[in-house]
Amino acid sequence: MRRGPPPSSPVPTSARPWRENRVPAFRSPTGPGQQPGEGRKGSPTRCCLRTGIGVSDPSGFCAMATLSVKPGQRFQLPDWHTNSYLLSTNAQLQRDASHQIRQEARVLCNETNNQTIWDEHDNRTRLAERIDTVSRWKEMLDKCLTDLDAEIDALTQMKESAEQNLQAKNLPLDVAIECLTLRESRRDIDVVKDPVEDELHKEVEVIEATKKALQQRIGQAFEQLCLLQEVRQQLHSDHWGKMETLEIDRACLSLNLKSPNISLKVDPTRVPDGSTTLQQWDNFSQFNKDRAEAEMKAARELREAIALTIAETNNELEAQRVATEFAFRKRLWEMEKVHSELKWQEKNTLEEIAELQEDIRHLEEDLRRKFLSLKLSHTRLEARTYRPNVELCRDQAQYGLTDEVHQLQATIAALKQKLAQAQDVLDTLYKHLARLQADIACKANSMLLDTKCMDTRRKLTVPAEKFVPEVDTFTRTTNRTLNPLKSCQLELA
Repeated sequence: MRRGPPPSSPVPTSARPWRENRVPAFRSPTGPGQQPGEGRKGSPTRCCLRTGIGVSDPSGFCAMATLSVKPGQRFQLPDWHTNSYLLSTNAQLQRDASHQIRQEARVLCNETNNQTIWDEHDNRTRLAERIDTVSRWKEMLDKCLTDLDAEIDALTQMKESAEQNLQAKNLPLDVAIECLTLRESRRDIDVVKDPVEDELHKEVEVIEATKKALQQRIGQAFEQLCLLQEVRQQLHSDHWGKMETLEIDRACLSLNLKSPNISLKVDPTRVPDGSTTLQQWDNFSQFNKDRAEAEMKAARELREAIALTIAETNNELEAQRVATEFAFRKRLWEMEKVHSELKWQEKNTLEEIAELQEDIRHLEEDLRRKFLSLKLSHTRLEARTYRPNVELCRDQAQYGLTDEVHQLQATIAALKQKLAQAQDVLDTLYKHLARLQADIACKANSMLLDTKCMDTRRKLTVPAEKFVPEVDTFTRTTNRTLNPLKSCQLELA
């Protein structure tokens, strides 16, 4: 039990502050043999300032009147000397280790600096050698591209010369094909295999027999030009790649430790996708060069063959031209005769359609009036259904309105039936008129086409610089404005 000063004992005035300033007890670091008044370890002694007598305190605290002791562990003097020795020894060991590390670091710096300088020098030399190699290949590709462009221009000029000769010789063929193409625009029943078509096909066969070889040479020249362009594209791609490589390697060669644009990169030692070996790189450029030389040799041989083929000509087409033009004139006379008959039938049909349309308008007006009357009757009947109570009776007015509705409905049905019949007849007339007009249009189109063919064939006898077409090609367009009757017919359909 912790004890304090008795409350009834008189306390001197000088000792009263002891009540507020108690000093906690401390544990002695010593064991048996301690100084008197210290107490055994684990059983400190509590001292009373008033009596000066030490009192055993089981809680381990002691109050000192004259000395304030800081609580904590107390060490022995040997421990103090041991600690100082260890600190000195460890300091010496750490300095020795630091000295060893410094010496090793200096050696490592010297070795790595020398290695880095030599590596950079070797790589700079390798870059310079690589730039020389790529530059030599670039110069070879430059020369090859120049020769290839010259061969492409020569073959193109030869091909153009062959085309000009073919055009001059193929004027009758162009006219015959144009006539056949124009006559393919005939429609419906007029698409017949007549003597004109037979004569045109004969004319085409005669002309094609003399032009087939030249056309074949032109095709070969076109194919060879495509191959040359393909080779040129490949060479240009290889040449561009080497220019880019030279630019990059020269930029790399110009870099040094003081360059402002050097920095660390993410995984710079990786092998990019599509990387090739040095042998593959050399084989690729050699293959492009060899292929270009082979294609240029083939182009030179083809130019000689075209020059030989151009010399062959055959212009015996006059007899066939006369026979074809005679067939055209005879066919035009037949179509003009049929066209006049169809125009007369069209005129009578249009008059009948106009009269029937007037009657249909009267029927529609009458039907509209009947619908108004029916609306009136419906409205009256609906309004009378709202009469109240017993007033809602079926009187004579109700019966009269009901009979009127029935009568109007029967009248409207009859008018609708008659109107439908009239419209059916009108539709039939329109359909027949459409057939007449379609056939007339076909005949007019066929005559226009044959007239155009005759005008086109004037190119065979009139020089090109003096030729002026007598027939306007655009007059036969099918996008012309329809007449009002045909427009109405389309709306009804």
